Amino acid sequence: MSYEVVIGLEVHLQLNTKTKAFCGCSTEFGKEPNSQVCPVCLGFPGSLPVFNRAVLDSAIKVALSLNCKIQEYTKFDRKNYFYPDLPKNYQISQYDLPLSNNGYLDIDIEGITKRIGITRVHMEEDAGKLIHQEDGTLVDFNRTGIPLLEIVSEPDISSPLEAHEYLSTLKNIIQYLDVSDCDMEKGSLRCDANISLRKKGVKTFGTKAELKNMNSFKGVKDALTYEIERQSALLDSGEIIIQETRLWDPKTSKTVPMRTKEGAKDYRYFPEPDLPPFIIKEDKINEIRRSIPELPKEKIVRFVKDYGLSEYDAKIIVSNKRDAQFAEECFKAYTNTDKKALVNWFIGPLLSEANNRNLTLANLNIPTKDLLELVSFVERDEISHLCAKSVLTEMIDSRKSASIIIKEKNLIQISDTSALKSILEEVIKENPKSVADYKAGKANALMFLVGQLMRKSKGKANPKTVQELLKERLESA
Repeated sequence: MSYEVVIGLEVHLQLNTKTKAFCGCSTEFGKEPNSQVCPVCLGFPGSLPVFNRAVLDSAIKVALSLNCKIQEYTKFDRKNYFYPDLPKNYQISQYDLPLSNNGYLDIDIEGITKRIGITRVHMEEDAGKLIHQEDGTLVDFNRTGIPLLEIVSEPDISSPLEAHEYLSTLKNIIQYLDVSDCDMEKGSLRCDANISLRKKGVKTFGTKAELKNMNSFKGVKDALTYEIERQSALLDSGEIIIQETRLWDPKTSKTVPMRTKEGAKDYRYFPEPDLPPFIIKEDKINEIRRSIPELPKEKIVRFVKDYGLSEYDAKIIVSNKRDAQFAEECFKAYTNTDKKALVNWFIGPLLSEANNRNLTLANLNIPTKDLLELVSFVERDEISHLCAKSVLTEMIDSRKSASIIIKEKNLIQISDTSALKSILEEVIKENPKSVADYKAGKANALMFLVGQLMRKSKGKANPKTVQELLKERLESA
């Protein structure tokens, strides 16, 4: 029996404000446990929260970028539950009057655009962190009170691949806004997934499971893939799906039961009495709207129009904000009208170096002038493309310019025909079979001979000159 997959994602995003949502404690990551706390974030009796205006500004910026409607009248609520990492025994969040709702995010799946609805973007505070040890569990409250946005999607996602693309697209937008570092290892971006199955053609939703403990986008994709298989097997055997929260175990690549899924009534929401409701004026919304930078999709369109990139190439380069800035600096400084040769460096050797070092393109820290100098050596046929790749590696490792490395290693290509002819005669003498094959009409034999000559010249021979000389020599014999 075949089923339709229904997925909704809840993303929790830590904002990069300097201080917490409702007190003046620092949000700096990695400090000594319980060193960034005060009576407010620890919930001491008599302490009162004061809302951080920077949180509201960042929240509105994200909501507008996700095409949400900002609510004029909004308020905070108390979400009540008891857990060791929640010192007040409630979380300041938003319930029935959130900051924003009715947005959407467009994703691209195999060349087709799909629109995923955004139910709401609302503000709340983070809880602390439990540190499990063999002889007990410790609590670090430094994270308590750090501002969070909860971004809730509609159940419009139909596959693990779509979920992965949604998260990647969302993360890209948020990084362009500079409101969060989106570092999943630090917990700056966390994702829960609700997934259910239903028979094809049926409109009502099936019973859902909520998946937690997914620490990477790949983890989300793998957990959803496993859960589809688990729920399908249960439904095929006539069993009932239980509504529950399940944890993803990356070691076993399985989800395991955690607890029965709570509903809104379990949290006993009520308006936060210490924070009055407030009105967000249209002037404020428009001010923040004007501060939103060019976002990835807009930048892709412009790169295609202004620099002649293909949409595929533009998407790769624009996937990181600093990479896009570095690329654009290079495009502007590159004097050739056709940027394709330079683009090929970005999505080829540069991207390869970045991936091998687990860095972004911009973090390779290659000055624009040095990269363009290297490209110009290749375009003038002074060094081969293969040789240029090794020069690039040396540039990154040593921080030397291309010209210095090429001079130090004597890498300038040999284009002088007289200098190449002696090497050419050696190659012909040592490879009689390939020479005979070429004369018999086997064109590939020529490339083998070119390769042998390049090897003997230690990559310094000009490949075009070599090929022309070999052809002329073999066809005249």
